[in-house]
Amino acid sequence: MTAIEAGRTVAVVGTGTMGQGIAQVALVAGHPVRLYDALPGRAAEAAGAIGRRLDRMVEKGKLPAAEREAARARLLPATTLPELADVALVVEAVVEELSAKQELFAALEDVVSEDCLLATNTSSLSVTAVAGALRLPGRFVGLHFFNPAPLLPLVEVVSGFATDEAAATTAYETAAAWGKSPVRSADTPGFIVNRIARPFYAEALRVYEERAADPATIDAVLRESGGFRMGPFELMDLIGQDVNEAVTRSVWEGFFRDPKFTPSLAQRRLVEAGLLGRKAGQGWYDHAEGAVEPLPHTAEPCPAPAAVAVHTQLAGPAAVLQELIEEAGIKVTRERAPGEHEGCIRLPGGARLALTDGQPATGDLSGPTIRFDLALDYRAATRIALAPGAEVSSQDVREAVGLFQALGKAVSVIEDVPGLIVARTVAMIVDFAADAEARGVASREDIDTAMRLGVNYPGGPSEWADGIGRHWLWHLLDSMHHQYAGGRYAPSWALRRSLKQNRRML
Repeated sequence: MTAIEAGRTVAVVGTGTMGQGIAQVALVAGHPVRLYDALPGRAAEAAGAIGRRLDRMVEKGKLPAAEREAARARLLPATTLPELADVALVVEAVVEELSAKQELFAALEDVVSEDCLLATNTSSLSVTAVAGALRLPGRFVGLHFFNPAPLLPLVEVVSGFATDEAAATTAYETAAAWGKSPVRSADTPGFIVNRIARPFYAEALRVYEERAADPATIDAVLRESGGFRMGPFELMDLIGQDVNEAVTRSVWEGFFRDPKFTPSLAQRRLVEAGLLGRKAGQGWYDHAEGAVEPLPHTAEPCPAPAAVAVHTQLAGPAAVLQELIEEAGIKVTRERAPGEHEGCIRLPGGARLALTDGQPATGDLSGPTIRFDLALDYRAATRIALAPGAEVSSQDVREAVGLFQALGKAVSVIEDVPGLIVARTVAMIVDFAADAEARGVASREDIDTAMRLGVNYPGGPSEWADGIGRHWLWHLLDSMHHQYAGGRYAPSWALRRSLKQNRRML
């Protein structure tokens, strides 16, 4: 099967923000669109709102005036379900309640033709469960758009347990014909994006709960060292703490309370207090007019050491640091210390500066140690997090800070926490992605596409794994697994298997 022809009618049921956005996408793609809402008058109001959006598109030069008029003529509110009898596709965007969706589709099945494609825009419910009571569940799919639907390109095309391959293909091709970037997903809690993105929030919350760093510092490190467009705390405030926590809780429950998906008590308290983020004026940050934005913890300027020694080879992702140090005019000598198996930078005072490996710096058997965080691109990074062990002197810390400042980096000194900030976040995202691929949720290519387009990640998890090295990522998670009880950081078998497969290819 191919895409639904542009001349055939699409119905959108539920006329809130998402429903209006989906209707606008179908309308601009050339379809006649019928809007239906159970509340009287809402469909007509939504049609008016969509018309005003089309006006703005014309004003911005994104839509010719003639096409706007044609689109307005194709947009019709419906007051009863039987008015949808001749549509080729119904996309539902009503409240996220299973019973409400099931009742709606049962009623639609009595109205539309047997070749009509039925789709839900659910982001948290099981597509299989929504279709469970239907007479023809094979024609039922998930079409998960991201908000705002007219702007964001990603659409997750979700196949339920009973979805026919032909129906999924039609949905995929239709989304592509509408100018979207569709990806295929199996029906699993969170689908692709909401499943794999959980560590981005969860690890930041964990670092905060362990009092290793404050939200502003964690956000800054993930933006300026990790390359993420927004930090997790500011993004949670934008999404809404209640919405973000509800998704986390839904995925956690969907996976039978797997510890890898455990929600945050700190976020629960924020929701209970009504501090929901931007929409409430207060969340992790104060969003009141005139509020002062908190600054990340940034170390004061320190003198750079005149020389450092590199012991063995720095770990894969940090190997470029030797070049950067030399380019900064700092003398580098290469040494091999007896019993030194881990690559590190030896500071003038004798302390070791080493990339985090998932173990704390405190108690390191090799001597006083300062761990530095992962950067996805050490040349481009503008901030680095350091975690000194308890045995390290203040002078040692100043030398480490001065070294990275000489490389043009702001430095945030945080408490000694395994995996620091970027490293643990990226490793968990890569592990979640490997697990999802191995379980047939989506292809590696679709996972990378989904994470880049759905949540604006600076790269796909598989791309990160190839660049950083799966062995390093697995070792970091395995080390963290031995630091924390409960299994949260146990590396998946899928990541271990991909590591072995890569070795065989070498």
